[in-house]
Amino acid sequence: MKSTRFSVIILPILTLFVGWQLGLNTTIIKGESPDLGTSSQTGSGTVRSNPEKEADISLLWTTWKLLMTHYVHPEELITQKMVQGAVRGMVAAVGDPYTLYMTPKENTEFHDMLDGHLQGIGAELSLTDGIVVIQNVIKESPAEKAGLLPEDKIATIDGKTYENMTLDQIVGKIRGQKGTSVTLTIIRAGEDAPLTFTLIRDDIRVPSTEYETKQTAAGTVGLLTINEFGTDTVREIRTILNGLDQNTIKSLIIDLRYNGGGYLDGAVSLSSMFLKEGNVVTVAGRDDDNEVHAVNGKPILPTIPLVVLINQGSASASEIFAGAMKDHGRATIIGMQSFGKGTVQEILDLPGGGSLRVTIARWLTPNGTDLGKVGITPDIVVDRSIEQIRAKQDPQLDAALEFLATGKVVKVKTGTGSTSN
Repeated sequence: MKSTRFSVIILPILTLFVGWQLGLNTTIIKGESPDLGTSSQTGSGTVRSNPEKEADISLLWTTWKLLMTHYVHPEELITQKMVQGAVRGMVAAVGDPYTLYMTPKENTEFHDMLDGHLQGIGAELSLTDGIVVIQNVIKESPAEKAGLLPEDKIATIDGKTYENMTLDQIVGKIRGQKGTSVTLTIIRAGEDAPLTFTLIRDDIRVPSTEYETKQTAAGTVGLLTINEFGTDTVREIRTILNGLDQNTIKSLIIDLRYNGGGYLDGAVSLSSMFLKEGNVVTVAGRDDDNEVHAVNGKPILPTIPLVVLINQGSASASEIFAGAMKDHGRATIIGMQSFGKGTVQEILDLPGGGSLRVTIARWLTPNGTDLGKVGITPDIVVDRSIEQIRAKQDPQLDAALEFLATGKVVKVKTGTGSTSN
């Protein structure tokens, strides 16, 4: 059985979703499959159960046989669908929103997402108190072109409500093949009545990195936006950083806002580009089996002045990098409190092409901060209101540029009316 580990990206259930799930809040670590052997005493004194010996599965088989014998529409009893449903229910009964079963189709889409290849509407979603809220829209996506906005609430999908559905199931209703349509009823603050949008699904390309420069009174500032820690992210970043003219670029801003995570190796490699030495993150396992990830000792820009932008959509691998920069005093963190996604998931391949995503550990920053409990607190708190997002105003970026130019941030009007440092 093959396995891949991550810290899955998931907002509230944030599995940031882009009309699909970007919920990943995923940090992937290559790993071995766990031992599923017989019951034994562990180092922590707990006893692992052996379901083959202890579980009475007669309830499952009895229910199965009764359905096969009595259900009025036997043609609807599809074996594969029923097996997948039973597995999904068993995993859901654990009660951990980050531990879940993925069907073969979902498993393929999940890995395609990490590679930046998707089909859908291009909206990052979260599920909070039973309501789906749009967290962000992808540039040039059907969602942006149709006029969907952050903080829009989805009331119905193709005229139907989604009560008691999981975020995975909701995303499955919105996601679909290129060229097909989906109609969303939207509740928007300030509007007297619900709004209706019909979107044509398309290929969604999420660039893992974007780079540009900004001019300040103190010189040129590089702005590196990292949207996810995907398959090619580290290679792209290394190419960008190696190509910088350090005689021109006086400082660098790394924008991790709405970055829900990705490969753990990406967060460690990125940290290694700015740190000469030290630990990046500790993976704390179930039996006090801690695994420490340190920098690789080959920094590219170990001394350039650095600011990291985060917000409530920054999760998992993003928090690992921001936490390492903060704890080592390497960067100033500006923005809002991060999401606080501090657990590690391992992806275990299952027979038939599906997979089990199971929580196996939690993240600790170099100073021991449990990311799942508190997330990352900015050194300088700057909010950004929905009105400012819609008007394409960015007080968080403005604060970062001002800080790099002057060493301080003058209070500005933001979403909450203040900036603190």
